[in-house]
Amino acid sequence: MRHLLFLPIMACAAAPAFAQELNLGSAQGAAPIPIQITASQGITWSQNAQTVTATGNAKAVRGAVTVTADKLVAHYVKKPTTSTPGAPTGAGTMSPLDQGNSQLTELDAIGHVHIYTATDNAWGNRAVYAVGPQVLILTGRNLKLTTKHDTITARDSIEYYAASHKAIARGDALIVASGGRSIAADVITGHFASQSNHSVAAPGTGALRQAGSLVKVDAVGHVVIKTRSDTVTGDRGVYLPPTGEARLGGDVHIMHGPNELAGSDALVNMKTGIATLLAGPGGQVSGVILPGSGGAK
Repeated sequence: MRHLLFLPIMACAAAPAFAQELNLGSAQGAAPIPIQITASQGITWSQNAQTVTATGNAKAVRGAVTVTADKLVAHYVKKPTTSTPGAPTGAGTMSPLDQGNSQLTELDAIGHVHIYTATDNAWGNRAVYAVGPQVLILTGRNLKLTTKHDTITARDSIEYYAASHKAIARGDALIVASGGRSIAADVITGHFASQSNHSVAAPGTGALRQAGSLVKVDAVGHVVIKTRSDTVTGDRGVYLPPTGEARLGGDVHIMHGPNELAGSDALVNMKTGIATLLAGPGGQVSGVILPGSGGAK
């Protein structure tokens, strides 16, 4: 038997355009959207703990976002209410959930977590979504976030910050873009344009649904950028997807086939595959070029 619970639990903060496709918050000024929860084994409502727990093939649907997991735990708090003269009180009144007088504060997904919309997917062993700060944190094995044009993986966590329009992948972080271009680092932070930035994101579309919405990537620690022809490594880097340009600093190396150049700074165009090594202040570049093999540009 499949159990179903329809919760008119209201989000306590508005959701900005970033991550709207995977964000469980409601849009600013919009009517609160209820969460529909289903489970195959059962749903437990604890009034003392103020939780609703769904167990066994649990699913939560809110607008265009669906969350599935072995278990879902919704945490809520009662909203302040004002009594109306003549209104019934005491045990005979409806529960706060029935009245919609509660607001969701956190949703925990445990075991085989999958969060998805028509265009975006996220996977992990555990997910915690904090409604107030609009933060989604995925942890566990095989962490992955996919959009129409990019795939992000990480070992330790993938964090989604709706209010500040960014995602952070920690531990062996990797972004693979269309065409096989990729960026790897210890920590990668992706910055997204808001939906109101029409020069990047078209009106009426979610910020992660189209090419160009990722406007900046910061990479820190053991950075490796791969284009169709070159591999560039460094200590830190910044990548601008709209132009395809990246700049690496620190102990920089450019590898083009058997050829290698070393320096302190490099410019890479991931669209053209052209990599240029720059000397730092008072420094110089060096390299080994195999005649007849073609050199780094």
